[in-house]
Formats: sequence, structure tokens, C-alpha cells
Amino acid sequence: MKIARMNPYEGETKTKAFFDLETEEGIVIKGFTLVEGPNGLFVSVPSEKGKDDKYYDKVLLPKEIRTKLNEIAVEKYNSLSAQTA
Repeated sequence: MKIARMNPYEGETKTKAFFDLETEEGIVIKGFTLVEGPNGLFVSVPSEKGKDDKYYDKVLLPKEIRTKLNEIAVEKYNSLSAQTA
């Protein structure tokens, strides 16, 4: 898997970037975000609001894939941040 597109977000919010993920098969999943949390940056998967006003993930990832995606996304974000600095 790889980051197909990443757009850093400039603003006073915990959201640091929006990105799309491309699988090895060429499937692109849109709508991921990179968020600043109390323990550092982490990936938030696309979600939608249900009829009960709660948010539900639209993409379910096993823990090992989520961990790898976090590594890839943070590396890409740091690379983009270094280019603009």
C-alpha cells in the first residue's frame, strides 16, 4: 500500500493532513486523515454519521495494517513538512 495523495492542512486544528490510500491491487480509498493526538500523530479512517448521531468507520483495518498505515502516513507527512520548511 502507498499514499496516493496527501494534502497537509494548514489551520488551528488537530487535523494535520488529508490523504488517499492506494492498495497493491490499485484500489484507491479516499478520505483518510492524519490527526494530532495526545500520543502523537495517528490515522483516522473515513467515517460517516449514523442515524443515531454517532460516527462509524467506513473502512475496517486489522491492527497490523493500521500500524503499517500509521508509519507510512507519518513518514509521508514529515517528508512533505520538511520540503515546505
